[in-house]
Amino acid sequence: MTTFSELGLDEKLVKATDALGFVNPTPIQEKSIPVLLSGTKDMIGLAQTGTGKTAAFGLPLLHLVDEKQRFPQALVVCPTRELCLQIVTEMENFKKFMTGMNIVAVYGGTSIGMQIRDLKRGVQIVVATPGRLIDLIERKAIDLEQIKYVVLDEADEMLNMGFKDDIEFILQNTPQREATWLFSATMPPEIKRVSKKYMTDPFEVTVGKTNSASKNIDHQFFVVNAHHRYEALKRLIDFNPGIYGIIFTRTKLDAQNIAEKLTRDGYDIDALHGDLTQQQRDKVMGAFREKTLQLLVATDVAARGIDVKEISHVINFELPDDIEVYTHRSGRTGRAGSLGICMSIVMNKDVYKIRSIEKMVQVRFNKLELPSGKDVCRKQFFSMMEKLLSTDISHGDYQTYLPMLQEKFADVTKEEILTRMAALEFDRFLKYYENAEDLNVREQRRERREFNDRSMQSEGRQRIGDDRRRPTQYSDGDTMRLFVNLGTKDGFYKASFLQFILDMSDLPKSALGRVDMKDMNSWVEVDKKVANQMIKAIDGKNYRGRRIRMNDANSR
Repeated sequence: MTTFSELGLDEKLVKATDALGFVNPTPIQEKSIPVLLSGTKDMIGLAQTGTGKTAAFGLPLLHLVDEKQRFPQALVVCPTRELCLQIVTEMENFKKFMTGMNIVAVYGGTSIGMQIRDLKRGVQIVVATPGRLIDLIERKAIDLEQIKYVVLDEADEMLNMGFKDDIEFILQNTPQREATWLFSATMPPEIKRVSKKYMTDPFEVTVGKTNSASKNIDHQFFVVNAHHRYEALKRLIDFNPGIYGIIFTRTKLDAQNIAEKLTRDGYDIDALHGDLTQQQRDKVMGAFREKTLQLLVATDVAARGIDVKEISHVINFELPDDIEVYTHRSGRTGRAGSLGICMSIVMNKDVYKIRSIEKMVQVRFNKLELPSGKDVCRKQFFSMMEKLLSTDISHGDYQTYLPMLQEKFADVTKEEILTRMAALEFDRFLKYYENAEDLNVREQRRERREFNDRSMQSEGRQRIGDDRRRPTQYSDGDTMRLFVNLGTKDGFYKASFLQFILDMSDLPKSALGRVDMKDMNSWVEVDKKVANQMIKAIDGKNYRGRRIRMNDANSR
């Protein structure tokens, strides 16, 4: 098995990896590092989050840049503040024995003046989010003229978040670069276009299959009725004592509502969504990392770049429309060789989506039944007993109080003490689940629905010639067609565009019908009852410095 010392790295870096306990590189590191050490080869690295990509590009950068020259020589661009700080933290560990090497993180939501001062002190490697980096370029506070190496990390996420123009602007402002390294979990068409335009004959490294899911993750789904979705979520949480995970929702409104409900029901939980300030976001993420919070409820956009170790579960409160989004969600668990569980709560009509995702990610999904109330109580009871037996009593002066306890419980049997302890700890679950109903949708009904789903294909062919072009859930007179001056040129795919307008308007996806996207404009069919709400929420707002226009398409 290959070791870091055999890859050709500087001895100071090998010494640092040894000090960190890293002996054997991961597959992406083993394949990438020898290629990148030449410093003249463009490369595309395709690997899932959590496979060691930071070391795959970080170690070669530290090897190649000259620590005696105190100006920016390498640039790493990533989508979020969290990922930016994570990259810097890991690279700081790798440069432990390189005393003259400086790495600076620049990102939004904090003082730009402080970051400018850090840059002026002298730096060899800059790790940046796109927006803040462009601010610094326009202020002439950073000189990229002598940048030799550019790394685009989580490139697919940056494009999904609408940073395509920013990335191109940054690449145009690094004219002297000798190599461009692009790392991504997936390979959408936009990345291929960027690579063709700005990279020369890139060497491609693929670890695992594109769009594949980690084999360390158990993918499960549970079929319930729509009105039982929240109860199903609670039951899954209660059936997994010690769960430490992320619940994904479609919209920020869903995230906030679910977090509030679960908090009222006694769970240690908070929400992460686009309405939070950077300070609020930092507070939530700090509590989650310290495990003060047991669970985090997040939208896909808000969760970009989160990298928290030891996440045991990911729960999809609803399935995403985009299969790539599912891959990103599930990849939050099962990291670094550990086992993880990704659970999806679905309705009958969503089962076909599960089968589609199965084919794309090439992993079998396990259909499980939601546990009964008795099952939950039994699981919680055994968990309580394990916790009791494993409690550390070696610390603390408990002996001082034993005589008082023995006197107090002199007339109480051991069985009665255990019963009272169980009642004190366990009463809430027993009462709540005493008459709990079965939330599962039975197999016979599911098969009938799947047959109906299969028949939709032939029905759909009949609808092609239907000039009414109505969405399936509404009659023709129930929808309004809205125009909006955003399109694919703004960096949107259909899935990310839908998520954007739903997040902006706090509407459920069921309110939307057909969506037609062009380069500069799009048309959205929406339930008439909420059309004005959507227009008021979006029209007049700014997107990347451009004023959004949204109105009734028929009145234009």
